Amino acid sequence: MGRLDGKVVIITGANSGVGAATAKLFSNEGAKVVLSARRVEALKEVQAEIIKAGGEALIVPTDISKVNDCENLINKTVEAYGTVDVLVNNAGVLDEGLKAIDHFGDEDLDKVININEKGTMYCMRAAVKVMAEKQSGSIVNVASVAGQYGCGGAAYVASKAAIIGVTKHTAMRYAQSKVRCNVICPGNILTPMTAGMNPANMDMGMFGAMMQHADIRGVQSSTAEDVANVLLFFASDESKPITGQVIVSDYGSNL
Repeated sequence: MGRLDGKVVIITGANSGVGAATAKLFSNEGAKVVLSARRVEALKEVQAEIIKAGGEALIVPTDISKVNDCENLINKTVEAYGTVDVLVNNAGVLDEGLKAIDHFGDEDLDKVININEKGTMYCMRAAVKVMAEKQSGSIVNVASVAGQYGCGGAAYVASKAAIIGVTKHTAMRYAQSKVRCNVICPGNILTPMTAGMNPANMDMGMFGAMMQHADIRGVQSSTAEDVANVLLFFASDESKPITGQVIVSDYGSNL
């Protein structure tokens, strides 16, 4: 028996990195996975790997910064499978070069908030209605240690701190409806998104402040698979009593 047998799971940002690793792992554990992201060709590659391994995967192209796209994601899932059991809000973007509060750009702030914060909330709002009606469900949000400790660019920190707050809010609001909501805060993750950061754009003042308050040099970075394993626990019934919790996964770099 798989840990997610029969579960219908939506994963945003499933085209690469943590999202792709989570989709493959969840499928191996028996879930029917709904793959969501903007880049359709990349989603097709993930879908093909899942199907080849004997799993089932549906693609719903989604720009989570658009409220209609988020509602369509939930609607298409319900049309195909009748319900939503788990929502993994993984889609997100980095800010431009760790810009601190005195240097962040207005356009960059809008982009990061629209995707990371608003997009997550749009998906939660649509999914929780389905879950509350059937009196069960698990929402797992992917934030960051940046939201927990402030170690990042101002726009990114603000967006991830908001996700932590709305996770606790949702857990409180829907505890009696048996809908759980938890948030994972990974540290540095080795993914294509983080690998694409341009050192020339880095705010070195902010980077220096981070270096003084956390060991980000000698501590092991997480892989996408590391984060996916934590997400699996919170998606499964093994974590049934747990809701409203913030779990940092960073190999101890912020201890």
